[in-house]
Parts: sequence; C-alpha cells; structure tokens
Amino acid sequence: MIDNESKANCFHVRARAPLRIGLAGGGTDIKHYYEKYGGAILNATIKRYAYAELVPIKSGFIAQSLDFQKSYNLNNTPSSQGKEVPKELTLHIAVYQRIMKTYNQGVNICCQLSTYCDAPIGSGLGSSSTLVVAMIKAFSESLNLGLDDYTIAELAYQIERIDCSLAGGKQDQYSATFGGFNYIEFTKESTIVNPLRIKNWFKCELESSLVLHFTGVSRHSAQVIDDQSKSIIEDNSKTIHYLDCIKHESTKMKASLLKCDRELFKDTLNKSWLLKSNTSKRISNSLIEERIRYGFRNGAEAAKVSGAGGGGFILYFCQPSLAIELRNKLQALTNESFFCSFGDNGAEAWRIH
Repeated sequence: MIDNESKANCFHVRARAPLRIGLAGGGTDIKHYYEKYGGAILNATIKRYAYAELVPIKSGFIAQSLDFQKSYNLNNTPSSQGKEVPKELTLHIAVYQRIMKTYNQGVNICCQLSTYCDAPIGSGLGSSSTLVVAMIKAFSESLNLGLDDYTIAELAYQIERIDCSLAGGKQDQYSATFGGFNYIEFTKESTIVNPLRIKNWFKCELESSLVLHFTGVSRHSAQVIDDQSKSIIEDNSKTIHYLDCIKHESTKMKASLLKCDRELFKDTLNKSWLLKSNTSKRISNSLIEERIRYGFRNGAEAAKVSGAGGGGFILYFCQPSLAIELRNKLQALTNESFFCSFGDNGAEAWRIH
C-alpha cells in the first residue's frame, strides 16, 4: 500500500533495453557455480526490445503489462485492498518499491508504469531480465538518478533474484544494460563486462548466417536452473565437469569472433549445445531435438537453444545462400522465425516533452 506520496519530480519517460542471444557459456552464470569456480559467458544483443513507459499521474502507482493486458493499482483505496498482484506484474511492483526505498527516501512517486516486449516471457532471449532493466532505466531518467550501467545491471539482478526470489543466472541483466557483443566474467567478488570489437564485415556474415526460430513453447527456466544448482550444491562431478567445459567454450567463441573464424564459430556453437544439454534432463526434449534435426535437414550446420533450454528460441547457423530457404521452412512451423540482426546499444531512455 502507498502511505506517503509525492506528486513532484517525475517526468514522462520512455525506455527500451535489447534482448539477447546466448552464444556460449550459459549456465556458468548461476550463482552456485560462479561463486565457487568463476563463470564466463558470451552473448550478443539483437534488435528486439523490452519497452517501458513512465507517466506522472495524480495519485497512487499503476502497473500495466500491455502484452498480457494486466493492470494493478497500488494505492490506499478500498477497491485495491486485498487484491493479489497478478504474477505478470510482480516485477513491476518490485522495481517500483525498490527504487522508492533506495533512491527516493521511501517517498512514493505517483506514476503509471507500462511495459511490453518483442518476445514472450520464457523465450530464452532474456525477456524477463531485460524488462526489469528497461523499467529501472526509465526510473533513472525520470527521477534524475544518474545510475551507471553496472549499477543498473546489479540492481536488476538483485530485484529479480533476491527481492522476487526468481531463479536464474546473471548474464541477462548485464547484456540488456550494456548491449553489443560481450564476454562477461563472473566471480563471487565482481562481474566484469568485456565488450568485443568485432569486424563489421564479420557481423554482417553472422547476420546472413543466423536464423532464430521460436519453438512455440514458452518454458520456465527456473526448473532447469534449480536442477543445475542442486547438482552443483551436491558436488555432482559430472555436472561441474560439463559446466567447466562450457566455460572453456566461451573463450573459444570469443576467439572465433575476434579472429573472424567462421568454422570455429560453427564448431563452438555445436559443442556448446552438446555440453549444455548434458547438464540437466530438462534442457532438451523431443520437440527441440526434432526441430534441430529438421534444421540440419534443411541446411543448418549448427544449432543451439538460446537461454536455459526446455523451449523458447533455437538459433541456427547455416551458409548465407541457404538461409532464406531455412527461414522459410521454419516459418511454416511457427511464424516467429527470422534473421538475426545485432544491435550495439544497451538500455536507453528519453523524456517526452
């Protein structure tokens, strides 16, 4: 409930943050692994986004998800008391409450926060974390907080993983905040984002060779993460060995990008998926395996699931001359099949006058 309100110091703002594809190292950004062994991942942001809009209003706080057509009014009116927050708006409320508590001395700003995303939750493109980053960026701009990229990313991680107790890794918040191709290292003490300077012609080559295909299944990554975390906690040597190998593949993926080595990129993509699918029985399934085989039958040279697994998007790599045919074949299965277009910018916000 909102007990104290301020109608000042809130500007009309829009913000967006980019979604990402995971290229290598996924799973080593889980807290139980990186705090003990150190993690390393490589991901790249694409030109698909999570959006947030913050508008001053007369009283209270209204959270809206335009994707799910859900709304919640957090105020002191009798009509709002006792109503449960829709799960689709849990993150909205958590972001608002953390920002007010940490950066506004507990004084609640009267505003409406609306969001939507270019990909469904559970797509494997980091949509939930990216949404949180976009909301924080909007508040930072609206309230003149001046939060830097590391602060935004870490705050997004804390809100999602600690405040809301949602299982998951740590890469998505950083990729959405910083943007571009990043090799990110995780330890118990720190997170270091290493932006990669990749030749533009090789980015074009990759964009001509990569196809993203939505399986039609939105999965709950928490189940996969919980499986992996349990194995790490129990010192399951097999799981830890696979994660060590996955971490090594992230360094090979970095080398392939910096050296513009197409063959190494292809081999690392395939190897990363083979290793990842062994870390939990929930990562792959008959649908994913069939879609990957279907891709290989139609020109793909490499494939992996982006994100935790179990569903979401599959990333295919093929010769550019075969890409349009592969895309068309995949589109016949689900409409959400498209070429991969990379974006260099991270989270952005701007005021509406």
